[in-house]
Amino acid sequence: MSGAGSGEVFQPLDADDPASVGTYRLAAKLGAGGMGKVYLSHTPAGRPVAIKVIRPEFAEDTEFRRRFKQEVQAAQRVQGLYTAPVIDSDADGQRPWLATAFVPGPTLSSAVGSHGPLPVPTVLLLVAGIAEALEAVHGAGLVHRDLKPSNVLLASDGPRVIDFGIARAADATALTGSGVTIGTPAFMSPEQAAGREITPATDVFALGQVAAYAALGSPAYGEGPSHAVLYRIVHEEPDLATLPAELRPLVSRCLAKEPAERPSLAEIVRMCQAASQQTELRRPEQWLPGALAAEIPARHVAPGSPPATAQPGGSAPQTPPPPVTRPDVAPPAQPPVQRP
Repeated sequence: MSGAGSGEVFQPLDADDPASVGTYRLAAKLGAGGMGKVYLSHTPAGRPVAIKVIRPEFAEDTEFRRRFKQEVQAAQRVQGLYTAPVIDSDADGQRPWLATAFVPGPTLSSAVGSHGPLPVPTVLLLVAGIAEALEAVHGAGLVHRDLKPSNVLLASDGPRVIDFGIARAADATALTGSGVTIGTPAFMSPEQAAGREITPATDVFALGQVAAYAALGSPAYGEGPSHAVLYRIVHEEPDLATLPAELRPLVSRCLAKEPAERPSLAEIVRMCQAASQQTELRRPEQWLPGALAAEIPARHVAPGSPPATAQPGGSAPQTPPPPVTRPDVAPPAQPPVQRP
């Protein structure tokens, strides 16, 4: 179990991190991934936001910028209760970036890493929430393409899916063939591994992998070198022997090799309802395990905005010090007021 404080969530800015992005002053670093770094900032009204700044290598690729702009515009149309909305972006600046609502909660990967596999009722609510999020993403004409535990946040009122559609911007750029990996092999679909067409069913396969990871604490196709994992995904069956019986039919169908054999997102929600033996999935006041839920308020309170920027000339605005009084010295007498 991890009892670490907020320092693991909000990291101080390094010397090479920007002080601001667009009109947003950066308060802390939240993490980094294959496409860039993520920072904490605030809106003028004080709401925390997460800002992803794209790596310089991608920023130099004209085709990436074009696709990034298209994908962000589509992402801004996604309206779902289980997605983190994209609220601002800039695809034309020196470093492209996008801002999303900040979600106070750990990633699924960090939660499982710290607390172990999640109980079946939590996994069913997790999968149903992600399925609804993907419905909103697909409804906007996007395919997530990189659904994995680090792109699922666990808030106190349910999961949130992030980074939807953005991975497509990196496809077919010069960088993808030069050592920069986009996507996580352990959570790819057979068609992704084989370079075939990507469809909404690709996200369904990834959802099955995420569900297995949440319930088992490890990927369904094991770990190891990327080429070995991808070979197993394409040619072998997943290891679901220890998966709870309530989840096995759902995960098995999602992990069908052929996209056409995978269930629809609406069917996945119905399967979650059936597995929970309810006609309707009702989210309890506390849907996460107690130890994990108790960690969220302490570890995910966003630090305040940075102090006001310095005035021209390099010095911060100064307020005059209060007058110093000595008890043994009387204040000087005021001159009499002269009346005309």
